[in-house]
Amino acid sequence: MNWMIRLCIRGIVLVLFISLTTPLPAKETKGKGEIVLGMSTALSGPAADLGKNMKQGVLVGLERANRAGGIHGRSLKLIALDDGYEPTRTAPNMRKLIEQDGVLAVIGNVGTPTAIAAVPIANEQKTLLFAPFTGAGVLRKNPPDRYVINYRASYAEETAAMIDALIKTGKLRTDEIAFFTQRDGYGDAGFIGGITALKQHGLRDENTVVHARYERNTLAVENALANILIASPSPQAVIMVGAYAPCAKFIKLAVESGLEAMFLNVSFVGSAPLARELGNMSPQVIVTQVVPHPQEKTLSIVEEYRADLVKQFPSATPTFGSLEGYIASRIFIKALGKIQGQPNRENVINALESLGNFKVGLGHSLHLTKEKHQASHRVWPTILRKGDFVPFQWNDIPAILKGKK
Repeated sequence: MNWMIRLCIRGIVLVLFISLTTPLPAKETKGKGEIVLGMSTALSGPAADLGKNMKQGVLVGLERANRAGGIHGRSLKLIALDDGYEPTRTAPNMRKLIEQDGVLAVIGNVGTPTAIAAVPIANEQKTLLFAPFTGAGVLRKNPPDRYVINYRASYAEETAAMIDALIKTGKLRTDEIAFFTQRDGYGDAGFIGGITALKQHGLRDENTVVHARYERNTLAVENALANILIASPSPQAVIMVGAYAPCAKFIKLAVESGLEAMFLNVSFVGSAPLARELGNMSPQVIVTQVVPHPQEKTLSIVEEYRADLVKQFPSATPTFGSLEGYIASRIFIKALGKIQGQPNRENVINALESLGNFKVGLGHSLHLTKEKHQASHRVWPTILRKGDFVPFQWNDIPAILKGKK
């Protein structure tokens, strides 16, 4: 009998051990305390400025709500984890935020390759991925994924705006436009959008378009530049879909090599770090933006952003990236305010979808519904002047093309 008693005791101990060490199933934070949001972003590595700016903007927007008493008396908190712009780190970050930290939603993640890793987890865990800093099509399905909602214009819309201006206004031919892109989902998204736009302007064979690529998280751009330099005819415009450091190196080497071209970047490049990397150079560099200029004085949300930024980060410089994060958090907070009772992972999506046509102070209406999960389609062009990116009009393209020669 003694051996049976010992066996029973061992069984009881084993059950207790398993129950104490097995993680609890995923569930969101409950109770009347903080509303916790998550973010997996680049806080280190060559895209760190983008992640830090996005995080800063989201924090500034959340703190504005907290100063006003929070959401129905509950304060807002952000947990931001570093993924270094590498998808292999994004996936475990997403699972930690959702399963262990119990976040209500994930907001403001940075990057397309990281989004490709994040979207399946958001859908599997039925947790909202809101306003990621990417314009890739993988987040813009039709009909949309329930658990993915965007603020910004797509990369296809950004590259289409560039190509429309270059061909319609600048009178370039389709074979005078080349592409320099990152070799991953981000670069592919921009290139595919650009090719689609070129086909609308008569391009018949996409193999005639010069397309040079570099590896993500590297500065190895020399081979890509060589491909563009030997192209015939010589490109008059290079559309760039990359991070700021490799794009800046490419532009510097291209200018040193005598390439007389306009360099057009999508918003993800990061205007402030790109300008910093280029220093005193004065090539014709354009960046399309998905938010207004952060020094704009006629839009109420931009004025509020600058005032709130000073309150929380007195020494910070306003940037396009942090303004995007701020707008994202303001939209999210607007939806939270519509929820009666306890916010949860389902009713927060319902609240965002119920916004319909709405305004946040951008000077035009945004739109979110069950069928439409991208709030904004607006693109603002900016150009490098004296070390800073300033607004300009697409009608100025002919003069800019003339000035590069």
